[in-house]
Amino acid sequence: MRVGIDTSPLVQTRAGTARHVRGLLAELAGRPGLELVGLEAGGEGRLASIRRDALWYPFRLGHASAKLDVLHCTTFRAPVSPRAPLVVTVHDLGVLRHPEAFPRWHRMTGAVALRGGVRAADAVVAVSAFTRDELVARLRVPVERIRVVPNGVDPVFGPDGPVAEGEYVLAVGTLEPRKDLDRVVLAAREAGVEVRVVGEAGWGGVDTGGATWLGRVGDDELARLYRGARCLVYPSRYEGFGIPVAEALACGTPVVTSRDSAMAELAGGAAVLVDPLDVDDIARGIACARAPVGFVAPSWDETARLTRAVYEDAAA
Repeated sequence: MRVGIDTSPLVQTRAGTARHVRGLLAELAGRPGLELVGLEAGGEGRLASIRRDALWYPFRLGHASAKLDVLHCTTFRAPVSPRAPLVVTVHDLGVLRHPEAFPRWHRMTGAVALRGGVRAADAVVAVSAFTRDELVARLRVPVERIRVVPNGVDPVFGPDGPVAEGEYVLAVGTLEPRKDLDRVVLAAREAGVEVRVVGEAGWGGVDTGGATWLGRVGDDELARLYRGARCLVYPSRYEGFGIPVAEALACGTPVVTSRDSAMAELAGGAAVLVDPLDVDDIARGIACARAPVGFVAPSWDETARLTRAVYEDAAA
């Protein structure tokens, strides 16, 4: 089976979508009976993004799929008229739920692309039951067309290994409005503890508010920081999965995250759940965070196995 996989997120971002593509490709590569073809419209920056979203995804990618058995678009952006059975992964519906939390171009085009992508897809992959339920409720996608395939956790994120020194809480994520870093900083100040932030510079004028910004770090260093943290604080207003939550729990790190969210689903009782809009509640979560018990980290091997099953059904 010849499967084309959209690898453009690897040049667009280093956030969760890129982690998803890297982890999936690493586990699918070399599996018997599966030939992977990477499809990418390269280039960083705004103009490259506009060309990719306006021309490559809706039109050129469809032509490129003519010699494939399956085309897998790893975000909701997909061809208008694919020439192979189409699988579309939806990480979240943030562009519909919180359009104000995205840059202008993504706001202008994202909602149309999301609706078009799930409409054209032969199968839709949701990274959580939370996202599946939103697809059903908001876009009326028939539940039988959706498969839930969680993200995995890289093996480097485990309890054994070097530990960062100091008394601090850790925040992980691109600096952007919906991550609510300002509330994390205020809550940590109330709890009397330092905040260290790992993540790319984003958009929207978000700064660290006095927290220690470490920028982008490698996975070995990130695992070290998870293990040394008093807790990971991840009170995002909206996510479709929340990979840092899974990584931190896999390291044995206490986690404080948003209730009624995909992260609560993922943690399965192993995290302290708080109101992401309430600084006092976040501070309470920091104060009472304890090491997780009973958390089983999802694996990329399982992600790949479930994804391949989607390909086989789509191609049948």
